[in-house]
Amino acid sequence: MRNFLFDFDSTLADTRDVAVTATQKAYALKGLAIPSREAVVSYMGVPIEVSFAKMAQEPLDEATLADLYDVFRAQYQVAEQLGITLFDGMATILKTLKQRGENLFVVSSKHSVPLQRNLTQLGLGTTFTAISGSDMVAHYKPAPDGILNLLQRFELAANESVMIGDAKYDMQMGKNAHIATAAAMWGAADPTSVKAESPTYLLQTPAELVNLAVTANGYC
Repeated sequence: MRNFLFDFDSTLADTRDVAVTATQKAYALKGLAIPSREAVVSYMGVPIEVSFAKMAQEPLDEATLADLYDVFRAQYQVAEQLGITLFDGMATILKTLKQRGENLFVVSSKHSVPLQRNLTQLGLGTTFTAISGSDMVAHYKPAPDGILNLLQRFELAANESVMIGDAKYDMQMGKNAHIATAAAMWGAADPTSVKAESPTYLLQTPAELVNLAVTANGYC
């Protein structure tokens, strides 16, 4: 593999508590029924433009949803100062991959502005060749837009590319783009649903990223 495309939340960094806190505060501030922690976590991996309406117990019009997004983003920016950390060993692995000459990207359901801010906060502001956020695609995960845009933009070979993520949506996105997939089981909130997607690689620790090998299906 030469092209490593990473999800961000629960793959590169542990952001689960931050997402839950910011989401619940946003709903509370808008006077809405507060989603459970389990509900918030289950929707991590898809953009808020998809998940927030589904988590709401009340029907929400477009104006109310737009306001809810703004409140959430403000709350997230506060919460992220206390709760975002890289998974153990991730910084070293990324450095190793980059020194080896691999191409590193981030494909996230997060908006590109907070995504880049979070990467910078974690000391990864210049680690990745490019990022793809939810505002940069026409169709969200599990649609392949984020991957396909990067493959085309940087003239990357699909058979040398792998999508690395913790959720079923990441695996589906990779398959829809016809590239290999690697399940980041260290961050998976629902391991069963991830395994059900039959990822090309099933990784228990970030260290295994440096050893991705040739597979029988010819992806790598």
